[in-house]
Amino acid sequence: MSGSLPFYQKHHRHYDRDYRSKETVSKLSQYQASSRYTAGSSTSAATSRSSGLNVSTHYGLEASRLSPILKRAKPTYLAVDKDHQIIGYVVPIFRGSQEFGTGFSSREEARVRDSSEYMARRDLFTSGMEMERSEQTSRREAIRETAERISLNKRIHEHGVHFKRMNEDSLMHTPEFVIKPRSHTVWEKQCVRLHCTVRGWPDPRVVWYKNNVAIDPVGHGDKYKLESKYNMHSLEINRCDFDDTAQYRVSAMNSKGELSSFASVVVKRFKGDMDESLPSPRHGPVCEYGVNFKTHIVDKFGVTFGREGETISLGCTVIISPALHRYQPEIQWYRDDVLLSPSKWYNMHWSGDHATMTLTHLNKEDEGLYTLRVTTKSGYETYSAYVFVRDSEAEVERAPGAPLDVRCLDANKDYIIVTWKQPAVDGGDSILGYFVDRCEVGTTHWVQCNDTPVKFARFPVTGLVEGRSYMFRVRAVNQNGMSHPSRVSEPVAAMDPSDRARIRGASAPWTGQIIVTEEEPAEGIVPGRPLELQVTEATKNYVVLSWKPPGDKGLEGVMYYVEKCVAGSDTWQRVNTEIPVKSPRFALFDLAEGNSYSFRVRCCNAAGVGEPSDPTEASTVGDKLDIPSAPSKVVPIRNTDTSVVVSWQASSEAKELVGYYIEASVLDSNEWEPCNNKPVNVTRFICHGLTTGEKYVFRVRAVNAAGLSQFSPESEPVEVKAAIASPAPPYGITVLECVFDSMVLSWKQPTFIGGADITGYFVDYREVIDGVTGKWHEANIRSISERAYRVSDLKEKRKYQFQVRAANMAGVGIPSLPSDTFLCEEWTIAVPGPPHDLQVREVRSDSLVLLWKPPVYQGRDPVNGFYIDIKEADAPVEAWKGVNTKATEKTFFKIKNLKEGGNFVFRVRAQNKAGVGQTSEETEPVIAVTKPGTKEIAVDVDDDGIISLNFECCDTTPDSKFVWSKDYEEIADTSRLTIETKGNKSKTIFNTPAEEDIGIYSCIVTHTDGASSSYTLSEEELKRLLEVSHDHKFPVIPLKSELAVELLEKGKVRFWLQADKMSANGKVDYIFNDNLISQGDKYKLNFDKNTGVIEMIMDSLTPADEGTFTFKLQDGKATNQSSLVLIGDVFKELQKESEFQMKEWVRKQGPHFIEYLGYEVTPECCVVLKCKVGNMKKDTSALWYKDGHEIKADENLGFTEGVLKLEIAQISKKDSGVYEVVLKDDRGKDTSTLNLTDKGFKDLMNEVFSFIANSSTPLKITSTENGIRLYTFVSYYNDLLQVTWHYKDSAISFSDRIKSGVVGEQLWLQISEPSEKDMGKYAIEFNDGKGGLRRTVELSGQAFDDAFAEFQRLKAAAIAERSRARVAGGLPDVVTIQEGKALNLTCNISGDPVPEVTWLKNDREITSDEHCILKFESGKFASFTITGVNISDSGKYSILVKNKYGTESGDFTVSVFISEEAASKKK
Repeated sequence: MSGSLPFYQKHHRHYDRDYRSKETVSKLSQYQASSRYTAGSSTSAATSRSSGLNVSTHYGLEASRLSPILKRAKPTYLAVDKDHQIIGYVVPIFRGSQEFGTGFSSREEARVRDSSEYMARRDLFTSGMEMERSEQTSRREAIRETAERISLNKRIHEHGVHFKRMNEDSLMHTPEFVIKPRSHTVWEKQCVRLHCTVRGWPDPRVVWYKNNVAIDPVGHGDKYKLESKYNMHSLEINRCDFDDTAQYRVSAMNSKGELSSFASVVVKRFKGDMDESLPSPRHGPVCEYGVNFKTHIVDKFGVTFGREGETISLGCTVIISPALHRYQPEIQWYRDDVLLSPSKWYNMHWSGDHATMTLTHLNKEDEGLYTLRVTTKSGYETYSAYVFVRDSEAEVERAPGAPLDVRCLDANKDYIIVTWKQPAVDGGDSILGYFVDRCEVGTTHWVQCNDTPVKFARFPVTGLVEGRSYMFRVRAVNQNGMSHPSRVSEPVAAMDPSDRARIRGASAPWTGQIIVTEEEPAEGIVPGRPLELQVTEATKNYVVLSWKPPGDKGLEGVMYYVEKCVAGSDTWQRVNTEIPVKSPRFALFDLAEGNSYSFRVRCCNAAGVGEPSDPTEASTVGDKLDIPSAPSKVVPIRNTDTSVVVSWQASSEAKELVGYYIEASVLDSNEWEPCNNKPVNVTRFICHGLTTGEKYVFRVRAVNAAGLSQFSPESEPVEVKAAIASPAPPYGITVLECVFDSMVLSWKQPTFIGGADITGYFVDYREVIDGVTGKWHEANIRSISERAYRVSDLKEKRKYQFQVRAANMAGVGIPSLPSDTFLCEEWTIAVPGPPHDLQVREVRSDSLVLLWKPPVYQGRDPVNGFYIDIKEADAPVEAWKGVNTKATEKTFFKIKNLKEGGNFVFRVRAQNKAGVGQTSEETEPVIAVTKPGTKEIAVDVDDDGIISLNFECCDTTPDSKFVWSKDYEEIADTSRLTIETKGNKSKTIFNTPAEEDIGIYSCIVTHTDGASSSYTLSEEELKRLLEVSHDHKFPVIPLKSELAVELLEKGKVRFWLQADKMSANGKVDYIFNDNLISQGDKYKLNFDKNTGVIEMIMDSLTPADEGTFTFKLQDGKATNQSSLVLIGDVFKELQKESEFQMKEWVRKQGPHFIEYLGYEVTPECCVVLKCKVGNMKKDTSALWYKDGHEIKADENLGFTEGVLKLEIAQISKKDSGVYEVVLKDDRGKDTSTLNLTDKGFKDLMNEVFSFIANSSTPLKITSTENGIRLYTFVSYYNDLLQVTWHYKDSAISFSDRIKSGVVGEQLWLQISEPSEKDMGKYAIEFNDGKGGLRRTVELSGQAFDDAFAEFQRLKAAAIAERSRARVAGGLPDVVTIQEGKALNLTCNISGDPVPEVTWLKNDREITSDEHCILKFESGKFASFTITGVNISDSGKYSILVKNKYGTESGDFTVSVFISEEAASKKK
């Protein structure tokens, strides 16, 4: 490895470390940081070339190693990692032949200006020449040259960067692929890398795509890994599977454009070993060195049963200590010792503390022993459990199970041999054979390969297309139908093994050149004879031949013809006449069974057919493989509560044995069930899933490709229960007391007791002198039952070690590990020694009971109490805390308020007067959880009053025992208690319960997982139980109701009671005044035993029936009675009510009132008198009367739906009186009366008043010219309604200024000439005889101001209206008068002050003269007089009166006409 180390890591006498410049040191550190892969001395050159591909445009140092190589290694083009594992190819772009010196030509400088990347690559590919020259120079010269090259590269880089900055646009160009990614064909689970080199300016951004979907390395970190360094980009696909077969595209993009390149990846699967050249890298460095890991597997999965098609998960919790951040152990899953890998059938998950494997789709191939292996630096831990897979439900009843384990053997171009294993279940009828189906990979179309079923579990499938991959499945058939198809086989390609090996083999490294080195084929040469022809397999259905090609070289396109010959003849018949065989194997079908044949093969090519091979020996057509013989000597052995170990003697002379199937049957049931559905190739098997306590018999049969053997003879019956074995060793040996010549030891019970009670222990000791142990000596010859023992006859001041062995009925177990070394010297401490034998019982989710034994060494004073400590199991020592603050004197303690699911440990300390002593050994960790099926002790009192405690356990075994204790000390005295146990139930019976029995009773069941419970019998509980016991001894029939009496129809009297529960044998005695009553005309007796109702019915009561009635009940020994006393007033009232009910019944035989006459008030304040009648007929009359006078039918009478009505619309005083309704017909007469006088009428009116009051509106305020008015409206007003007005809660005394009244439905209060004294709260109260209704309003503040202002306005307007000038009347509208007549009109004028009067004619004022005399007298009368009218006086006249309050006018028209006489005279 020395050649792979940089020179600066070595010490040479001739090397001066101070020579290195700072620039060289910087470059060397960069080189170390950027190196990814290193190799040994044999691959140094390859490493140099590999590194050259990662050269940045900024640095050129990595093009070659700095250390000169004394001997040039053979170049290779494989890239390797640190573990020398091949991870890919180094693909050179070109190889330069020119050596570079320290100077550059002008042409070379121009190339540098074009691209600095070119200089880096040129320096890279001259590294080979540099290394050749370095071999001829000294080490010091090589270092100097390298330093000069570093400096030169730096100058080149700086110049290139400067040039780019100065001429950026001239250098920018689109991306181009210098090296494009190439396509790959790989095997499943191998890794593949796609490489490409991209250049462009600016630097392109590269994205990888799978089927045009961008690859996200973050979301699939375990699958894809992307790298981009120095313009070389790679995509690594880890552990390829079929889903990775796709077209991959790499896209390079910058500001000048985008360019893509494509490559395909094809993933194939090969059956057999393969070289996984690129294992998954480990992510995240973790320092394991110097750490000793301890691994514990907990929460383990158990024996699991599934059915085909189901999904199950197996999981365990793994605890690794110490816990290191990001440390991940190696988690592996095995089935039958074969490592499993993730696939579509298995999903594996590790969450950091929990390992899970999910079987996504169960098949019988998945049956087996599954093992979880957790590997750390310090070692590994494993856990195993069996998984059984049953057949799925058959589509056809009694059809066979599906075949399993379909595999492909001997695959070549012409055929593939398919094998499988026969199912364990044949459906009750023999399997007739099997059908093989094939499906080409990439399709879903299944094709049946054989027309008739084959019995042999092996079949060659022909008719395949060369180079294509196929999957196969098999179906079994019997006379009932077809099975489900098996799980499909792994895909296999139809090609020769040589072609497959060529594809699997590593390709030659890429050199950038393609050189054809094949040997020129020989043309026109007929191939020679095939070699080593032999029959490799022969059955009655087919024969398989194989041979080797002829040894001639240079023959191309060789194919084969196969010929057969019946033994005893010389006639050869060509089998494949149409298509020659391409591979050196061939399967022949359609041979006559029982005949013997010889075979030979000829080669052929384009030149012709060669000579035949040597013929084979004559082979008889038939199954050469016989069905195996039946196994024998089947022996079942007890194992656990649900399993049995079955062993047998293997089949004799069985060939190609596949395995065995085991079946089990409950004794005498003759129903057999398979114990395994996948053949086992051993002669011992554990059959799980059996019923505890049942007896089973077993049988076995063998299976090979020829078929299933006969069943073995049935085994002897065996009962399923745990086997007995010697116990495991005890542990935890401690010293409880030590004196000068003896020690008291204690230890803990073995974790496994062997399925039987431990009968005792044996103690051995040995002396230890200066660290050298002596021989073991027996301390006791007879076994001891306690877990504490005093070892005597020891020597003082000597050191000893001890070991303990446990014994049961199966024998003495192996000894425990030697204890610590103890010094035998007398203890003189004042405080007590440690308590011992700590036991945990009654574990629940929030509590448990801790028991212990007091210390053997008491100290200076007797022990007077104990303290209990608790902590979580994983907590440090400092986490111990006390449970009890006050010492308990008992040797047991119930610890409460535990955290559910918490894992706790406990210890106990004893104290005496001197103080608290040593702590005991801590208990084993206890998880606070109530186990499923846990039951508690239940107290019961039976029908005889016997008190008992009952406990049931569902997890008992045949060896389990119920151990009862009082105050946690086993009950030995049975004088007070009787213990009975039957099956999984036990009870303790109190013989004579008394105060001596008060205490805590507990029961523990042996040979279980700690099933236990306790019951506290306190003084109060004992008192209660004694009362219940007395009630059971002297039972009383409980009554739901005591004896009672009720009246029935017709006045009948019913005496009854109801018992809670009585049997069919119960009876009742009916007693009156100590005389037994019997069934008769007077007494009707009835006892319904289903409901417990007891009754006695009497038609009527007479004075002779006054007295005491008693019902006496008896049901077995249970009795009870109930009495009812009917005397005095109680009897008289009952008798009176009975007579009334009798009369009522008689009344109801004719027309009668169901509801007697009453009234109701409608919302309209109408009063309706109504009554409800029944049993009416058409001729039944209903007559209404008031005060003895019949009310006629037209007076608002009505009868609808059995109700008679009389409506009084506006009730008044006159409507008071006595109303009566009379019903009568030929069946009888009934009368109903309603008194509406005095109080009755008053009550009616109060109800009317209540309706009126409730209809009233809120009290409102308004103003008038006289003052302020308060008012409310009601929907109906009655003159008898009484209302009271209140002012400040006092009734108002009315006067001329304050008055009240009613206008229609308005009730008002008028306040004339209001003033501020009238401000306040006003109310109107309606009196309805019940409390009335009051409406209020507040006349103050703004409300008063607004009302008062409105009053002043209205008052002023009224005054103005009264005082303004008016023409009161007296003027006609039209006056027609004859010419010459005198006209005199007078009108009344009013107004204050006296108005002014003006007369107008045709709207022109006129004045008084002789012709027209105008007068205004007394300020009231205005007159208009025309002494002699003429035609000119006609017109419109007006009188206008005016004062300061207003003006008014009166109009009239005067029409003057000429008489006929005057007119005639004028003519």
